[in-house]
Parts: sequence; C-alpha cells; structure tokens
Amino acid sequence: MNAQSVYAAVRVEELVATYGGKDLNVAAQLCDRHPADAIAHTIIREDLSASILTYGELRVESEKLADSFLKLGIERGDRIATLMGKSRAYLVTLLAIYRIGAVHVPLFTAFAPPAIQFRVDSCKPKLVACDASQKAKLKTVEAESSSLSWQIMTTGEADEGELSFDKLAAEGRTGTPSVAVGSDGAFIQIYTSGTTGKPKGVVVPAKALAAFHAYAEFALGLRPDDVFWNSADPGWGYGLYFGVLATFCTGTPSILLCAGFSPELTLEVLSRFKVTNFTAAPTVYRSLLATGLVPPSTNLRCASSAGEPLTPEVNAWSVDALGVLVHDHFGQTEAGMLVNNHHHPELKHPLKTGSMGLAMPGWTPVILRLDQDAVAPAGEVGRLAFEISESPFAWFTGYVDEPVKSAEKFAGDGRWYLTGDMAKMEEDGYIYFSSRDDDIIIMAGYRIGPFEVESVLATHPAVAESAVIAVPDAVRGEVLEAAVVLSAGRKPDEALVKELQAHVKKGFAAHAYPRRIHFVESLPKTPSGKIQRFVVRQQARDGTLATLSIRGAVDAN
Repeated sequence: MNAQSVYAAVRVEELVATYGGKDLNVAAQLCDRHPADAIAHTIIREDLSASILTYGELRVESEKLADSFLKLGIERGDRIATLMGKSRAYLVTLLAIYRIGAVHVPLFTAFAPPAIQFRVDSCKPKLVACDASQKAKLKTVEAESSSLSWQIMTTGEADEGELSFDKLAAEGRTGTPSVAVGSDGAFIQIYTSGTTGKPKGVVVPAKALAAFHAYAEFALGLRPDDVFWNSADPGWGYGLYFGVLATFCTGTPSILLCAGFSPELTLEVLSRFKVTNFTAAPTVYRSLLATGLVPPSTNLRCASSAGEPLTPEVNAWSVDALGVLVHDHFGQTEAGMLVNNHHHPELKHPLKTGSMGLAMPGWTPVILRLDQDAVAPAGEVGRLAFEISESPFAWFTGYVDEPVKSAEKFAGDGRWYLTGDMAKMEEDGYIYFSSRDDDIIIMAGYRIGPFEVESVLATHPAVAESAVIAVPDAVRGEVLEAAVVLSAGRKPDEALVKELQAHVKKGFAAHAYPRRIHFVESLPKTPSGKIQRFVVRQQARDGTLATLSIRGAVDAN
C-alpha cells in the first residue's frame, strides 16, 4: 500500500468513527463544535451587498427557532419541509430542524404546486417552511390536498392561520439541548426522479455525513483558509449535501448567493469576494464561456463540476479564463459523490480527457457485465456498481415505500449497489461515463424524470399521450423535447406549442418544459405497450421523428 492509499484508508476510518455511534448529534457536529466567531457563510444579495453569519450566531438563532418548534409539538422524527431559497433564514431553519432531531425535506423553489403536493402528501410534514414568495403555491396545494398534516411557517408577513418565521425565531429560548439521533437516525428525506413512476423518497441517515465530509476534503480539497462557493440550489442533493452540509462538516467559510444565475453576476462574485474554491454544474461554465467574459481578477485554486458529464471545451477555456482546470465529479442523491478527479494534494492525479476520475476513498467500484452479475474485464462498458461490503461510506438501503424500485438498485443478492449508469474502468482505475441505463434527463445539473413531465402533459385535453426525451444543448448539456400524440380533433399549431409549454411550467416546474414539441401520429412501443423512449431519441437524432415539428419559444433561463 503506497503513502496515498495509507493516508486515504486512515482518513476514511477516522470519518466513519466521527459520524458513527448512537450518540451522534447532528447539530453539535455541524455547528456547535465550531468556534463561535468563525464564519459559516457570507450571505450575498443580488446587489452584491453582503452580511456574515458566524457559527455563534447560527447556534443562538437556531436554538431559539428549535425551542419554538418544540412548543408547536414537533418531535424527533417528524418531517419539516423547506420551500426556501438561499438565505440566512434557510440556514437557521435547517439547523433548528436538526437540533430537535426532526427530518428535513427539501423542496425546490422552481416546483409548481403539483410537484410540491406529491412530496408533502408523501412525507406528511408537520411544518412547511417557505419564503413569502412561495406561499401562494402552498395555498394552492392546501386547496387540492385531501389530508393536510402541516402548518405553514413563512418569512415576511404571516396571514391568519400561518406561523411567522421572525416571530418564532424571536420568541424562542436559547440553550435548548440538541437531540442525538445516532448514526442510523434519519435527518433528511429527499426525492429523486426516475424514468417511470413518481419521484422516490430517499431517507438519509446521519452517518452519510461521513461521505459528505470526505468529498469536501478529498475531491473539493476544502481547506480552512478557503472561501468556498457551491452555486447549486440546496433544493437538490448536490446543493444541500455539498453547498451547505459539507462546509458545516469542515468549518470552511462559504458563499451563499441569494440571487438567480447570470454569467456577469457569477464572475463578479468570484472576483469581488475572492473565491478560492468553486463548484458548479457544467452548464454554469459553458454559460460563462459563451459570454466571452472573464472575471476582473481571480483567486481560484480549485474549480469542480458535477451534475452532468463535463465536456472538453470547458477546460480548453478555463485555464486562461479562470486560471485553473475544472475537475469533473460524479455522484448521486442516493450515495453522495462516488467518482472524482480529486483536488486533495495526497489524492490528486492527472486529469484524463473524458474520465470522471478515480473512485473516492471509502467506495470500491466494479463494472458489472450488461447481461449478468459478473465483473467485466478492464475497458469493457458495463454497469457501474459499488461493492457494499468494501464501501464503508455506503448508506442507501432503499426508497421509501418502494420495495420493487429499491430491489432494482442492488445486484448479487445485495452484494453490489447499482448506480444505474453505464461506464468502463481501465486498468489504472480511471472510470469513463458511457450512458445512463434509464431515461433520466440532466439539464443544467437538474435531474428530471420524463414521467413527471409526461404526467403533466397528459392532463392537457389536447394530449393523448407523449414521450419526453433529452437532446444535446451547447449550454445546458441537455434540454427537453416532447413527442406528442394529439387527441382526436386537435390540430398542431404554434399557439398549442406555447400552451403545452406553459402547462408544464405551471403543472411541474418552470425549468422543465419541452423546448421543442414534435407532433406525431403514434409512439413506438413494446409488445406490452411501454413507450420506447430510446427509439424516440434515435428518431429525433436522425430527423425521422415528426410528421410536423413546430419550435416554440425558447426561454433564456
């Protein structure tokens, strides 16, 4: 075993021990153990004004809110959902949830009411914390829901029957002891999209923090003197796990930008706030590249990318524009990060074009043959999997109330965890992504299940059936297109395209509408009647898909 392997093995063992045991206290580990005057986050507003949140302030403010939660009758194990953007209130709410041993359910603020409703109906939260700007969506959900289990806590002014974040945070007492949930105790319930069926609930145990902490150290290379910025939204796994929790684990000062994305704002933040360590979806880098702009100055020593495969043109640009190469990383909601081009000096290795890098220490990868549960030889494309008994960071055991889908994530009588992705691994351990073995769409770093979009389209009276696919896009990586069979008597036109796009925005999410709609007479299906999206994708590539194709308005966001 070389020095690099010895270091990694020792550190993995230390992290497993730190986040193991029945006395693991999430709030104490993420907040209370840090010096009170240490910076947790620099919170930056759209006008670039900024304020500092220290760990001491975070402790006091979250203790007061936690006390108010307890007075509301919220207990350990109860679910609290957050429909909140990046803000000080969001961070305080998270720590208050963990402090009482409750379980956090993140909701993406771009979701439309039906997507929110599914998740709250599934997890049955006692409380939904929301920004004032999101409250109207919850009112719609309340009106549609058959069984309400939750109250609304809102920032801003609270209406009758609602709880005020400001009031609860002010009236609570400090000094409330935090609850130890133990390493196996749940602290997050997050939803991940699939290609068939509805979104699946993933319960994250507290011991998963060991893997999150390891990624921050090994792959991101976070140091105490870094200024770190993860631009991903915390409504999704990467933004929550590694934009918030990983920095709480390591105590690294972090940037929280409370504004929408723009290339110009991104470059200004990198320069003005002297960011040294940056991670974002490839879409962000491609958007910066497309503008031709560069930051006025840069302090970057590390740049990373996750959420979708990193394409070569980014690094052809980044050395001159940002002063560093961007390191590609690969992971999943169900596991955290698994394969990385690591930044840590003890683990750093040469970048190889097209490679996601090497497995993160704490995970043991294998490539299984496509047609059998046997390890494939080096260089052969197969199913990317991980040996559970030799992966001390593994924590996923299955989806909430989904035994069939849960079983599909494992092979070899539970020996291997299946990522659902195709890849090859060379003799030197470098892993190369090939494709997904399902139809998940990754657009600008967001995972989109085509079934969710198809389900919304199906509620429009003009749509008999549809198939949603991904097509390559120079900036976003992939965008959505839809093949639609119209109901009897309906005819395609430009107005209908815009109407269907708006229907998806309203019924699912503003970012997840089909940029192009193909109207077809029928969809390819298996003998059992299942739509063959891979055939639709091939037809879209070779131009044989549509009998009539109309391009709708393309949103710039």
